[in-house]
Amino acid sequence: MRIVFMGTPEFAVNPLERLYSDGHDIAAVITQPDKPRNRGMKVSYSPVKELAIERETPVYQPASLRDGEIFEVLRELRCDLIAVVAYGKLLPKEILNLPPFGCINIHASLVPKYRGAAPIQRAVLNGEKETGVTAMFMDEKLDAGDILGSIKTSIGEDETSGELFKRLSVLGAELSSESIDAISRGDAVRVPQNHDEATFAPSLRKDMSPIDWADTAYSIKCKVRGLNPWPVATTELNGASCKVFSVVSCGGEGAKGEPGTIISAGKRGIEVACIDGSVVITELQVQGGKRMDAAAYLRGHQL
Repeated sequence: MRIVFMGTPEFAVNPLERLYSDGHDIAAVITQPDKPRNRGMKVSYSPVKELAIERETPVYQPASLRDGEIFEVLRELRCDLIAVVAYGKLLPKEILNLPPFGCINIHASLVPKYRGAAPIQRAVLNGEKETGVTAMFMDEKLDAGDILGSIKTSIGEDETSGELFKRLSVLGAELSSESIDAISRGDAVRVPQNHDEATFAPSLRKDMSPIDWADTAYSIKCKVRGLNPWPVATTELNGASCKVFSVVSCGGEGAKGEPGTIISAGKRGIEVACIDGSVVITELQVQGGKRMDAAAYLRGHQL
């Protein structure tokens, strides 16, 4: 099948790689414009663009999908299908209606739950036990099209958003392959979503980082997992801002104290009181320092 692929971040790389390996004709890749990334803020290519260049596939990076320019490009490409994975923009009606087999999207949740930009992180933040990936035909509304299929997976008790991203990307590649094969055979089944059950997953913000120690141990652990790798949960330690990458939840079994009070510090890590017990910080990064085990930090610092 002749496909135009639209995607941007690392999450979309496995699905694109799978379409290449399945033997599809990738007519072009459309990705977000290059922008400053990482600590040095140097302008760099998106992960999807890097793969497309490696595969010698034409790449387009429109600033807008609504000025008609990319529509003309797509019309000339005469693709059978547009496959979208974490592209980052809604497709206008004229593009949705262009390919004869339609436009499909691979989304990292079990829709109608967690439509939107941050479904993986929001599922972890909310303490969900299960998530997955969904393939759907696209319409003009956000993640609201008919479902083609889904793959479910459990969320690990200690799994971070970053770790879950990697697993779901692999599942997304499998599902994209299965879904496009079904479309090619003509036996794809469309199942409308129950829009009354829809929930949304807005983007994360840096101001979400501070830990509220007056919360439960379980909620604090979910926050630390959900905000890892970005923007990362934070607290104050020895008067400096401290990123918290990993914690152990003691809950009701932990020592009691005023929320936010350091109860103990040793080989286990730094035990901090919360509303229903305590949480042990096991991995951290103090402002200006390196990421390390809390026990290693304590060997060089007194609290």
